[in-house]
Amino acid sequence: MNHSATLAPPAARRGLRLATATLALGALAGCASAPGVHPAHPTDPLEPYNRAMTRFNDRLDDAVLKPVATLYRDVTPQPVRTGVDNFFGNLGDAWSFVNNALQLRGREALESLVRFNLNTVFGLGGVLDIASEAGISRHKQDFGLTLGRWGVPTGPYLVLPLLGPSTLRDTAALPVDWWGDALRQVDPVSARNSLYAFRIVERRANLLRAEEVLDSIAFDPYIFTRDIYLGLRSDPDAPALRWRSRPLDEDAGKLPEDY
Repeated sequence: MNHSATLAPPAARRGLRLATATLALGALAGCASAPGVHPAHPTDPLEPYNRAMTRFNDRLDDAVLKPVATLYRDVTPQPVRTGVDNFFGNLGDAWSFVNNALQLRGREALESLVRFNLNTVFGLGGVLDIASEAGISRHKQDFGLTLGRWGVPTGPYLVLPLLGPSTLRDTAALPVDWWGDALRQVDPVSARNSLYAFRIVERRANLLRAEEVLDSIAFDPYIFTRDIYLGLRSDPDAPALRWRSRPLDEDAGKLPEDY
């Protein structure tokens, strides 16, 4: 919770998608520290709580979600998984259109709308990503980033139960993102809940390879996850990260395509 406009998998490593690997590895030098040494982070005043919640989420993930996601990955053919990923990504394009429009990103809003209509009509409801084949880029946005676009600061880093990394701003934006989730329109409720669960498992399966990279890193995974997450989610003027873009710059506050 991207945050995207959809529910996030219950793992604290949420958001470390393979598409962000270059950014993540580039941050290694600045993030590494000696074992047991954790310099105070200006946007993580709740670190003791956040670390405890991270351990809780990781244990729950190891006990429940990771085994299910691993089984799903191992028994589901790759073309089927790609179609499932395309389907949920297409639903996300609808909410991205709304947020790009709210952020006055005209081109991105138009391309998000075109993507959703093209894939829905000609891509079997989004199972086929016709838009990407046509060269129309995906521009993922959510309401937390919309607030950041208009100058709302991220606030403290916050690890949520089940949902994982967040910030105070992104947590406040969650009800709006959930309201804008296209899956809310699915009826009956039983089918809707099944799709929610399926999406969580599918996204967790997509994180398995990225998790292997994270687990192989020699320094504190908590610090690594926190700093990469804040780098992707923070408002452009966050002094802790020394970003120098203005809140309305065109390149500010954009998620990598596969985040």
